[in-house]
Amino acid sequence: MRWLPRRGPAPEDPFAAARVAMVQRQLRGRGLTDELVLTAMASVPRERFVPATLVERAYDDDALPIDDGQSISQPYIVGWMTELLRVEPGMAVLEVGTGSGYQAAVLAAMGAEVRSLERLPDLAAAARQRLADLGFDERVTVILTDGSLGDPSHAPHDRIIVTAGAPTLPGPLLDQLAEGGRLVIPVGASGEQQLVVVTRTDGQLVERPVGACAFVPLIGAAGYRSGDPGPV
Repeated sequence: MRWLPRRGPAPEDPFAAARVAMVQRQLRGRGLTDELVLTAMASVPRERFVPATLVERAYDDDALPIDDGQSISQPYIVGWMTELLRVEPGMAVLEVGTGSGYQAAVLAAMGAEVRSLERLPDLAAAARQRLADLGFDERVTVILTDGSLGDPSHAPHDRIIVTAGAPTLPGPLLDQLAEGGRLVIPVGASGEQQLVVVTRTDGQLVERPVGACAFVPLIGAAGYRSGDPGPV
């Protein structure tokens, strides 16, 4: 089932052209081909997920700062990670690092059932309200917790996506990955991160690095301890 806005669109959407340009130039133009991903990112109003002072930059080809020292990833990175995840409608997806809620909204727009974990109370509350205002709360549950430990009460998860850089692959997330599942996660210290895809087939885990990236650190018991030097 495709997500539809709870409220009808405004007669004139000032960001419509920017959204189309983002998909065509930043996503298709760089080789992304998953139509489910592209359609979702063409429909989710990214401007609702950035600070009010940065609304005019919502569709820039760049990451942007949000509250609590966190960030909303560059549109291409969101699209790339989501394409690597290979989500199908109805899949159970665990997201580690809710942030603004934008990644969760894209997954929900693709028809996934998302459990999104956030360790920062203010971010979690704001994302929960933002997602509800846009009608995504029917598919997204935001949970305040240490995301590095995953969500064992609802494991195994068909797909796991981590939007913060871990020092190593977190054992709890590997343990919670379903048979046939996929985990997409940045791994490494600042300036040295690699985006890694982990698959589980016949009980065996296979790791595949796919390219360089830069994320804020994954803070938690199975990530960086608060105050450790890590990704920025």
